[in-house]
Amino acid sequence: MKSTKSSITLGVVLIAAGVLLLLDVLGVVNGASLIWPVIFGAAGVSFLALFFRSRDNWWAAIPGFVFAGLAVVTAWGILLPTSAQGWGGSLFFLFLGGGFMAVYLRERGNWWALIPAGVLWTLAVVTAIPAESGGMVVPAVLFLGIAATFAALTAVPVRTGKGPDGHIITHMKWPLFPAVILGVMGLLFAVQATALLSGLNLVVPVVLVLGGAYLVVFSLRNRRPGEIHKAHRGGHLPLDGHTG
Repeated sequence: MKSTKSSITLGVVLIAAGVLLLLDVLGVVNGASLIWPVIFGAAGVSFLALFFRSRDNWWAAIPGFVFAGLAVVTAWGILLPTSAQGWGGSLFFLFLGGGFMAVYLRERGNWWALIPAGVLWTLAVVTAIPAESGGMVVPAVLFLGIAATFAALTAVPVRTGKGPDGHIITHMKWPLFPAVILGVMGLLFAVQATALLSGLNLVVPVVLVLGGAYLVVFSLRNRRPGEIHKAHRGGHLPLDGHTG
């Protein structure tokens, strides 16, 4: 059954390529240049069909979106070369991120796929930023976008095992650390991009102090009870708080 479908797909691709070459020879359209978009599109459709066929084939979404993106970008560059300038890279990054997002949506246990999805979509925005916007806009958007990606992970429910009532659902806390650090760096670049540093000389140290204080407080509040008990024993203080 699978070999039959593969043969049909290959046959359709060969027919489309032959028609395009025939139209090119007859001078109707520049069909030769459209062969690669057709090949990329056929490969993308094949992988996406494999992806939708079974939940176990979640990996097929990544090459499927890659080939689909290549097909769209190359076809756009051929058919609309003027409007495609400066947007092809952004469009391709959108497709790449879409592949990883599809992996997560198919199997929610693949939360790791949200990280490359967020990074690639951030790169799509960065690529679309005009060159005349200034050198600090790009790193500001890059760091803030990646920080938002890690911050979003804290809202993703994760199964950590089985309890008496079924699966234990929790939320990850570690992504807050890279989110805060990257967010602070992004805000610093954003402030510089606004060309207002001359009147905001206190922004950098204040932001650094607040970010560091947040990390310290967060770490102390989430210390394990065993660590607190060990700290008391190391200080020779009884657990009831009395000194004598």
